[in-house]
Amino acid sequence: MEKILPVGKLEMAFLSSLLGRFTDHGEGVVIGAKVGEDAAVLDFGDRYLVTKTNPITFPTDEIGWYLVNVCVNNMVVRGVRPRWMLNCILLPEGKTTPEMVEGIFRQIYEACHAFDVIVVGGHTEVTHNLDRPIVVGNLIGDVAQDGLVATGGARVGDVVLITKAVGIEGTSIIAREMADDLRKKGLSEKLILRAQHFLFDPGIGVYHEALAAAETGWVNSMTDATEGGLATALHEMSEASGVGLQIDAEKIPVMPETHEICEAYGLDPIGLIASGMLILTTSPTRVEGLSHQLSALGVACTPIGVVTLADEGRLLETQGQVSALPYFAVDELTKIL
Repeated sequence: MEKILPVGKLEMAFLSSLLGRFTDHGEGVVIGAKVGEDAAVLDFGDRYLVTKTNPITFPTDEIGWYLVNVCVNNMVVRGVRPRWMLNCILLPEGKTTPEMVEGIFRQIYEACHAFDVIVVGGHTEVTHNLDRPIVVGNLIGDVAQDGLVATGGARVGDVVLITKAVGIEGTSIIAREMADDLRKKGLSEKLILRAQHFLFDPGIGVYHEALAAAETGWVNSMTDATEGGLATALHEMSEASGVGLQIDAEKIPVMPETHEICEAYGLDPIGLIASGMLILTTSPTRVEGLSHQLSALGVACTPIGVVTLADEGRLLETQGQVSALPYFAVDELTKIL
């Protein structure tokens, strides 16, 4: 029987095989297509040109705002200030109104304006077989060659830190899309409203803290967590860096709203889409200084583990029991949306 792939990211080994066979690393390509890397890096003389493509495929009334923030996140974790953006907007036949289209354009424009990003092109059309809008953004930036941070830079002995908490984005999405169901499950109106506002506070953006961390020169590796949550992002960082990981589950910060919503649906918080959270590695001697720099921006930073040799594997310790770090090829969000 022909294998049908599930919703979500491609399995890492399959994707790695595809990229190994169907991409090239020619002249000028500093970092090309590779599992775990957040953006491509091209050599343009004394500076690097950095570019990243991202889609927003889940239903949301803030789709343009989401798109820009997710693309910006993937850029700033490189230590790069984003500058230009192109967007592809695909709209559902029979459901699209001029007001809907204008709303998406306005959201993209206003979000870009907040980051000093200029929209320079793209494509928009109404198309068959969609039940909701899908938007894809391509963001471009540049950086001095000595300012670049790679996802694949984690070193054995580094401390693994995360900012804010797990599942911020997923918590907000569920609270916005499933509010009535959450009420039926007995969650309070105050909790639901707080969770809905996670989109903005603590927020799904990492612009300021990522650039501040990069500017210290102390960060060896940095990424943000999107589909598949913290656990999958850790796998991708480990894969890109060629290292292992030892993560302490009890040190992973989970906000009360995230805990209650995940409990209500039987979801694992570390597999829930998590834009808004940075994952960084740095040497043990730099942990205190880096945490202080981020704390000055009002961003909490928590050590959750260490980088180990690749042959030691990717491990999660929970109450003294060690097991393989789970990999969520399909985000926990898809169980209910």
